[in-house]
Amino acid sequence: MTTTALTPAPAPGPSLRSRLVPPMPRPAWVGWLAAVLVALFAGALRFIRLGEPAQIYFDETYYAKDAFALREFGVEHESLENADELLAQGVHDIWTGGGDFVVHPPLGKWLIALGDSVWGLLPFGVSMSPTGWRVAAAFFGALSVLLLVRVALRMTRSVLLGATAGLIMALDGLHFTMSRIAMVDIFLMTWVLAGFACLVVDRDRTRARLAGLVDAGREPASWLGVRWWRIAAGLFLGLACATKWSALFYVAAFGLLTVAWDYGARRTAGQQRAGRVWFLADAVPAFFSIVGVAAVTYLASWAGWLTSSLGWGRGWAAQNVTGLWAKLPEPVLAVVNPLRSLAYYHAEIMSFHSGLSSPHDYASRPWEWIVMRTPVAFYYNGDETECGAVNCSSAILGIGSPAVWWLSIIACVVLLGWWVTYRDWRAGAVLLGAAASWLPWFAYPERTMFVFYALPMLPFLALAITLSLGLLMGGPSGEASRSTVARAATGVVFGVVMLLIVANFAYLYPVLSAEVIPYDAWADRMWFPTWIYGNASPE
Repeated sequence: MTTTALTPAPAPGPSLRSRLVPPMPRPAWVGWLAAVLVALFAGALRFIRLGEPAQIYFDETYYAKDAFALREFGVEHESLENADELLAQGVHDIWTGGGDFVVHPPLGKWLIALGDSVWGLLPFGVSMSPTGWRVAAAFFGALSVLLLVRVALRMTRSVLLGATAGLIMALDGLHFTMSRIAMVDIFLMTWVLAGFACLVVDRDRTRARLAGLVDAGREPASWLGVRWWRIAAGLFLGLACATKWSALFYVAAFGLLTVAWDYGARRTAGQQRAGRVWFLADAVPAFFSIVGVAAVTYLASWAGWLTSSLGWGRGWAAQNVTGLWAKLPEPVLAVVNPLRSLAYYHAEIMSFHSGLSSPHDYASRPWEWIVMRTPVAFYYNGDETECGAVNCSSAILGIGSPAVWWLSIIACVVLLGWWVTYRDWRAGAVLLGAAASWLPWFAYPERTMFVFYALPMLPFLALAITLSLGLLMGGPSGEASRSTVARAATGVVFGVVMLLIVANFAYLYPVLSAEVIPYDAWADRMWFPTWIYGNASPE
């Protein structure tokens, strides 16, 4: 088993392959075992007491209902005023009227409905129950941890560091709470991470193919074959866009990242006319692999709306056949009109998002996310009595573990300095992933935003902490031999960091999971007034 520390880009060796593609840890099953074990640990945390609170809370009132409407009709439908009570009773016939105007694509809600359907088929499962409509989120939460372990392992060639990254994310409060609520952000984060993972694998496979040609004494071919892993990345990024439009930031960022990797590989391999070959053989195909595949995937996610006559705005085009459209024959209009209506629907969604500025007590600005200034109080019940105290509380606070997010600020600064000094691709990729999650939101200062918008940034922050720990273990030059004192010191720092993260999560766990605790214990965990009142002034 290889558990080498993170080192700078490999120094020139006897072959190009040894410089472009360092060997993965062996035996391979050890890395997979570590990923599965960490994911099972994360899954156990998320599935225990998943059905509590046994009611709809926060935005489940939208997403759970929309999910069941999709399962019943293929589109979102308007719901009755008492749908909360009927839904909790498992009553199916709770929809009335026409299609409902929703502002997010349908895939995340389809996944909620799928999870509930599977849960209902199990002997101990009950469909249309709190556990049922949260199962998909919990599953994707565990799956994302597995993906992160594999990504970190491949980036560092270290089983230890791979498992470390997974544990960091598994023990983050925001990831935990978003894995236990019927909302779509955990799906968005997982699809984005899956797309990134595929590009990292594609990087290794392509560089190995290129190095093999050079080491064999052959000129690198202009075209290196079908890049199936990059096509898979386009598919996953399309699924991310079909969950939330903010994934478009990643389509742009990761598209540029993969072609930058290609250019660097061809330059290192000594490719003649590297720029021209790179553009024609790598950059242009990458556009179709990433953007093209993502666009087709996104459109396919609207199949239920396109094939139904019940969706919101579905008949708009048929009611607005004017100008050039009026001259088209009926068979052509039958094909074109659904797409015209969908374009109109998207314009309305864009108008909604552009003008969303309603005040909210727990709204926050992007700069607040990284320091966890204003979390979201998803749920609070101060009428609980069974805690052994006079006053009891049960709460779910949507907040990232400060030990993770605050340490990540230091880690990102370290990686920035590392990238500027050594141009290490790992540091650059992690910083780009974090930036794509965060910086675009600064362009919308008036928009109503919440801290859970930062969830897709979390895997990259966990990677930043992991890579920084790897640098500490390996030293700035990656020395193979270090003094006993130095090894002991780095081991202590590593242990302290992980203990802080574990202790912080354990301390916050009662207010992340709706556990009934004494009021004083809840109040002790509210470190700042904004954790209680948000932006509202306490009375």
